[in-house]
Amino acid sequence: MTDTPNADPRELAKFAELAHNWWDPGSEFRALHTINPLRLDWIAHGIDLAGKTVLDVGCGGGLLTEGLAARGARATGIDLSEKPLEVARLHLLESGLAVDYRQISAEALARELPGHFDAVTCLEMLEHVPDPQGILNACCQLLKPGGKAFFSTLTRSPSAFLLAIVGAEYALKLLPRGTHDYAKFIRPSELARYCRAAGLEPEPPVGLSYNPFTRRCALRRDIHANYLMAAIRRTADGAPARN
Repeated sequence: MTDTPNADPRELAKFAELAHNWWDPGSEFRALHTINPLRLDWIAHGIDLAGKTVLDVGCGGGLLTEGLAARGARATGIDLSEKPLEVARLHLLESGLAVDYRQISAEALARELPGHFDAVTCLEMLEHVPDPQGILNACCQLLKPGGKAFFSTLTRSPSAFLLAIVGAEYALKLLPRGTHDYAKFIRPSELARYCRAAGLEPEPPVGLSYNPFTRRCALRRDIHANYLMAAIRRTADGAPARN
């Protein structure tokens, strides 16, 4: 793996500017606050979090990371942007949870702690990095054999363009304009291919819907916009062990 950070400085700056609003459910992150319990339920359905070592890659202000810790995981959150990490650390003073936050890349941590984690989460991040395959490779290396990775992203489809960019950024102004780059959206077949190339065995993806008017969200079969995918690190003999 290269020592060059697998990050777009413009993306880091974009989220750094919004960091102070991370824990405000009425801010640009209100959709994230709404879907976070559902995401946590999905992860908890895939692995018993109690007592597990779990890494949250691209943790931002720590919304998911704290949720993992609240469900009993020994949680670590990493991000390359310092301002969101400062917000995350400050929020721990209010929540009283135990989370280890570090400003480090997934690739660098994989060299430091290979095979260390029972589970790795990487949600709403892959569509913001230059090299998603590099992130998948690092996530696999960070996992113990038989450990599980959890991903979420947006598929490259007309539906995702209309919902995530035209609807969320321009029509409803749920997100700042320029939050997403349609060219970086990842089809489920592409993410599955990245997983296999990294040494992970992907499970069937599941769609995630969010209604900005009712603020309701749900898992669904339709994977033409937001979707989630879990994958298991193969064991030494190449088999996709099940937890």
